[in-house]
Amino acid sequence: MKKLMIYGATGYTGRMAAEQAWTLGLDLVIAGRNAEKLLALATQLDVPYRVFSADGPVDLTDIGVLLNFAGPFAQTAEPLMKACITAGVDYLDITAEINVYRLAERLGAQAAEAGVMLLPGVGWDVVPTDCLALHVARRVQNPQSLKVALQVAGSMSRGSAMSVGEIIGAGLLARVDGQLVATPEAQPQDFDFGDGPALCAPLSFGDLVTGWHSTGIPNIAMFVHISGDAFPEGDLSQLPDGPSVQQREAHRARAVAEVTGADGRVARSVIETVNGYSYTPLAAVEAARRVLGGERRGGFETPGRVFGMGFAESIAGTTITDF
Repeated sequence: MKKLMIYGATGYTGRMAAEQAWTLGLDLVIAGRNAEKLLALATQLDVPYRVFSADGPVDLTDIGVLLNFAGPFAQTAEPLMKACITAGVDYLDITAEINVYRLAERLGAQAAEAGVMLLPGVGWDVVPTDCLALHVARRVQNPQSLKVALQVAGSMSRGSAMSVGEIIGAGLLARVDGQLVATPEAQPQDFDFGDGPALCAPLSFGDLVTGWHSTGIPNIAMFVHISGDAFPEGDLSQLPDGPSVQQREAHRARAVAEVTGADGRVARSVIETVNGYSYTPLAAVEAARRVLGGERRGGFETPGRVFGMGFAESIAGTTITDF
């Protein structure tokens, strides 16, 4: 079996993923730009490391899967995807940035020809929402529209805050009759995560791409409910790496999906799990382990299509409730 490379392994979430991969006994190589930090982590875990920039020469010798944790992914995904296609290495990441999914779509045919899988979004977004969309879609006849809302509670990591900037910069989008279109006049809507209606703002997450590929539903809109101190302001570089263990344990993650069938019937389901920052390294490393074990297809893929509808619930502490 070839090795797993975690790129961005010394970051907040990347370090948790590296520790999880080590715990599972995966044949691991860590990588990134900072030699000093990599040496310290490599010494702690007793694993090899490689130092390179995403846009420089990328050493993927003996690597089977590259799992990218280095955001903003608008800066790292394209060069790493292209390096993976050239080297015959499957690419995974944890981004919510929609433009990375659009990039993976565009590179999908080239990747398929090379026998390489491009699988962005193997963390909190989009694993739970992708699997949830598949689950709810089966509850109606001839599903025509999908609405997904994420609940973001608690503090945000510095890396996530920077990625949110990329998401906002992409503009408001929705999928209408199968096509991504600009929806600058989109309005907030109420969604019930289980505690009554909560006002959610439209935002262009990667599910606008993955939901279409996974379910075939032609009309998709994305929303987010941010509470407390979740959305930081000011100089993002001054933010802490991420929430503490205690902060993560205080805020579980939830998302809701609503699907409308051709007859007008609406089905709604809610997924709840551990905090997104706890969920992401668990799901991402499990996805990488499965890909290394042969659960893969060439080209652009989604978590729900590759691993099945039940993948999100394979992470401990995850439940889906139908309404």
